[in-house]
Amino acid sequence: MTKLFRLLVAPLFAALLLTAFSTPARADTDPLLAAQWQIAWDTHRFYECLAAPLPTTGRKQVRRDVSIEINAPVEHVFDAYSDIDNHLGMHSFLKRVVTHADWHEPGTRYVNFTAVEEIPVAGLPVTSDTHAQQRVHRDDLYYETDTWTLPNVVTHQKIVFTDLGDGRTRVTEHLTFEASILLIDFTVTNGVSSHQATQAGLKAAIESGLL
Repeated sequence: MTKLFRLLVAPLFAALLLTAFSTPARADTDPLLAAQWQIAWDTHRFYECLAAPLPTTGRKQVRRDVSIEINAPVEHVFDAYSDIDNHLGMHSFLKRVVTHADWHEPGTRYVNFTAVEEIPVAGLPVTSDTHAQQRVHRDDLYYETDTWTLPNVVTHQKIVFTDLGDGRTRVTEHLTFEASILLIDFTVTNGVSSHQATQAGLKAAIESGLL
């Protein structure tokens, strides 16, 4: 019973710590979030997609695919969709994006960023800082994003853009969620709904000409 209590309380305590030490949005740069991003990167190695964890570790991976068709040419859809700043306002969770680094290597653009979200938990908003790296492969029409957030929730994402012809594009997001067995269902449910809302918002913005 004691072990179960600790498992239940630890994520809640971590979320409270996150809320206490997160700062509200003021600018496009944020030294505190940048330091938190680097600690998460160095400590949790969330950019490594490992084999599915054994149940004895107390963690679980779940994979989901979400897809949408957008009536616009694939190159335009890719450029609009892969720009993380364009995701702001597309669903109620995401409040701010802070970019820590943005650079190019042959064939790939790298973006290190933190997404500041407000996630409803038991009817109350909890501020969550999601630290991420995006790797954009424009020539191959896909990008990858790996994320980490308290309490040790990881996602690995591969977003693929398919030219359907006639100015239509299919966007398919291959999502892998990894979290505590106590949190995985909540993580998947909220993660999938968030991505679907973002897809719908981006589709509407692109097709209307706003993006």
